[in-house]
Amino acid sequence: MKHVLITGCTRGLGLAMARAFAARGWTVSGCGTNPIRVDVLAAELGEKHRVVVADVSSEKEVAGFASDILSGPGAPDLLLNNAAIINRNAALWEIEADEFSKVIDVNLKGIHHVLREFLPAMIARGSGVVVNFSSGWGRSTAPEVAPYCCTKWGVEGLTQALAQELPEGLAAIALNPGIIDTDMLQSCFGKGASDFPNPAKWAATAVPFLEKLGPKDNGQALTAP
Repeated sequence: MKHVLITGCTRGLGLAMARAFAARGWTVSGCGTNPIRVDVLAAELGEKHRVVVADVSSEKEVAGFASDILSGPGAPDLLLNNAAIINRNAALWEIEADEFSKVIDVNLKGIHHVLREFLPAMIARGSGVVVNFSSGWGRSTAPEVAPYCCTKWGVEGLTQALAQELPEGLAAIALNPGIIDTDMLQSCFGKGASDFPNPAKWAATAVPFLEKLGPKDNGQALTAP
């Protein structure tokens, strides 16, 4: 049975993917920061899956999360670094230093924390696919979201370099999921976010696409269908 690990799995795209992968027979592991949402999703998915509270920006919490997962379902076949936040809409010079740092801590350093804990086990097994979620704003820019753009451009570069380091049998891919009606998009677009597909509709095509990724895709910058 295949094992997928999803960070930020209790809302938006992460929640939709967790449900879709579980429905397709995968074992799902994941983390979120809201204890109530974690408990609700864990109860919904059932005992063979593992969803826990962990903040990817915390090295200590990610280490605990990884210890739990690696001693249970084990190293993931598919690791989806999905957890991310966005800054409030504002010009770059109006963004407080703490807010900028938080976006960096979750969107970039969070990926590093997760990879440090899980990649050694995947490498030891000799197989696995890492998908680091980027954005259209990781390949273009827009005003008032400079910190977010900065991190997603960083995801693209980090992933390309990682792909060059991985041994044969593994892959690292940067994925632009497209434009989806999530809380994050609503914070930027307001009511206009409803013009785009909801996460469940997106997952219906994105999850089968993700299932097919493999070593042949290493280093690619892809966009979800």
